[in-house]
Amino acid sequence: MRDKTQANSAGPGDGMVRTGAIVFFVGAVATLVTVAPLFLGTDPFPSIAYAVCMLMGVGFLIAAAGVLRGIAVQRRQAKANAT
Repeated sequence: MRDKTQANSAGPGDGMVRTGAIVFFVGAVATLVTVAPLFLGTDPFPSIAYAVCMLMGVGFLIAAAGVLRGIAVQRRQAKANAT
């Protein structure tokens, strides 16, 4: 079985997981920046800053879709190899 595995191969959905992680990180930073005025006592940011915070959820969904895509491809490959 060892001869069939590849050490550094990017599987299907890996790109989506990476993209989702980056989008999630951008949303997390935006959330921290948006919440900071509450603790610093300054004026709050405009509404668009709060909309950027939604990227956290979008990034999570993109990453989850990548994981599910990878699972589906692996299941199809396992089923094809079993028959």
